[in-house]
Amino acid sequence: METKNNILFSDFTPVSKQEWMDKVNIDLKGEDFNRKLVWKPIKGIDFQPFYCAEDASKHLTNTGENAGSLINYRTIQVISAESGNKQALKAICEGVTGLIFDLKENVSVTKLLNKININEVGVSFILTENAIGFVKDFFDFSDQNITNNKNLRGYFDLGIISNYITTGHYNILHFETLKHLVNLSKEYPNFKAITISGTAYLDSGSNQVQEVAYTLNSLIYVIEHCLERDIDIESVFNNLHVELAIGSEYFIEIGKFRAFNSLLHEIAKTYGVSNFKHTLTAKTSVWTKSVTDAHTNLLRATTEAMSAILGNVDGVLIDAYDKEFNNPSDFSTRIAGNIITILKEESYFGKVANPVDGSYYIEEVSTKIAEKSLELFKFIEAQGGFYKAFEAELIQQQIAEIRQEKIKLISQRRLPMVGVNKYPNLMETVLSKVLSAGFNVSSKVLIPRRASLEIEAIRKVTEQIVEETGKRPTVELVSFGNLTMRKARAAFSYDFMGVSGFQVWQEQSYEDFELAAERSALSESDVVVICSSDPDYTESALLFVETFRDINTDKVLLLAGNPVDIMSALTAAGLDGCIHLKSDVIHTISGVQEKVQKNIKSLQL
Repeated sequence: METKNNILFSDFTPVSKQEWMDKVNIDLKGEDFNRKLVWKPIKGIDFQPFYCAEDASKHLTNTGENAGSLINYRTIQVISAESGNKQALKAICEGVTGLIFDLKENVSVTKLLNKININEVGVSFILTENAIGFVKDFFDFSDQNITNNKNLRGYFDLGIISNYITTGHYNILHFETLKHLVNLSKEYPNFKAITISGTAYLDSGSNQVQEVAYTLNSLIYVIEHCLERDIDIESVFNNLHVELAIGSEYFIEIGKFRAFNSLLHEIAKTYGVSNFKHTLTAKTSVWTKSVTDAHTNLLRATTEAMSAILGNVDGVLIDAYDKEFNNPSDFSTRIAGNIITILKEESYFGKVANPVDGSYYIEEVSTKIAEKSLELFKFIEAQGGFYKAFEAELIQQQIAEIRQEKIKLISQRRLPMVGVNKYPNLMETVLSKVLSAGFNVSSKVLIPRRASLEIEAIRKVTEQIVEETGKRPTVELVSFGNLTMRKARAAFSYDFMGVSGFQVWQEQSYEDFELAAERSALSESDVVVICSSDPDYTESALLFVETFRDINTDKVLLLAGNPVDIMSALTAAGLDGCIHLKSDVIHTISGVQEKVQKNIKSLQL
């Protein structure tokens, strides 16, 4: 017997993928499908714009489970046991369910954890080298305060990998300490003694494939040292806690965490371990954050946390939005914790089991990341493994290549960062001291950094000009001719030049080029941008430049667009340059600043 739905669908014939492609190609009107619609966020991986039943592929296994008991972490910098305890109790009152105590030296466990219910709140510790005494005291405290050994959640972090790759300092004695930690924690199945952190890879500019692969390579290195010290292999995997950073590519990040879980199980199988329970924590990345328009970091942190949760992590650590340029305030710290609370409790992210499972797109993303990560992982192992590859600076070189590609895309504004290279907040002022002067490159170690440092450096120059002269350089947008194109190019110029930190005046329209040239040449602005259409440029741009330069030879004069046929003539007449979709924002604005500074200095003299 046919149901109503069956009758309804029988009226429609199935549509093949080729029919969809034929329709897409018609709509593209001759444009290349792969160039226009296929997404290529990671070198060597293409993602299609749509999927059909014909695309059904083998899905990854062991991608993790959506954590209903997701831990909302906050890091506590411990100066003393009393101050650390005070911060911890405040965090718990604000809804935090996991505390990470960063210990610079050993303190009293009893005082540090006073009034903290470790049956309900996860407690983790970033330890110093001489940590055995503290760990013994901690487990003595736990024995007295835990009602069920399974209630104790958290991890120890000796920084075995993270300290090495960011400082170059390596201490083989850490593995002896690790052996003691594993033995001491054996009665607590949900407390992890071995932490592998891969956050420095992504924070130094790597892509997600590299982060997954190198983290797994470093895991193999740790496993081999553990086996040399007679640590049982099952104990290694059951004591494993992994921390990864979260980037801004939403779907890629979901796939990354799922791919990592799957590959981790594949590696465990090669050691004969098929059943184990590790934990995976996600931390919002340094790379994606900005100093300018810093409140945008709240939005970045929210989407990053969402992708991590959907990727099946066990806990999330969100940094305060102003951490990159300030000592986090009570407000910014609390807001960071509230993000997870809202996602988990009000958006139901912690109450729905594996919501992305079965999505063709997510499954495809996960599978391709896993495949490329495994390929890179095997390559590093073939070079002698993690330690040899890092000592030979192979890993650093591979990350540097990707980092430079990303920076180039950011400078060309093809990789948008709100408030940094697109849609700058022209109402804010930023002190030069909080802005970066650039990036110190090291081939020896990885240096976590913001992606925006190079653009911050040009903004820093502007703020220094303001602080030295008391005047913010101004940009004047001068338009004439075709209404649609002059409006579009004025809007583009407003956005492009706003990155500099200059004051950008609203567009001033004129009836003809001659009046526009005369008025703008005599105005108080430091930079003038001509905005019109290509036909108008062909007809009158050269005359505009000549008229302008007859009156003013000092101002910076730019043109919005790229009229290649007349560029040589315009340049000869005194045009300083063009701004358009292919312009490099760092190179262009640096050149403008250089001339503006010269003009200001000549006026002061």
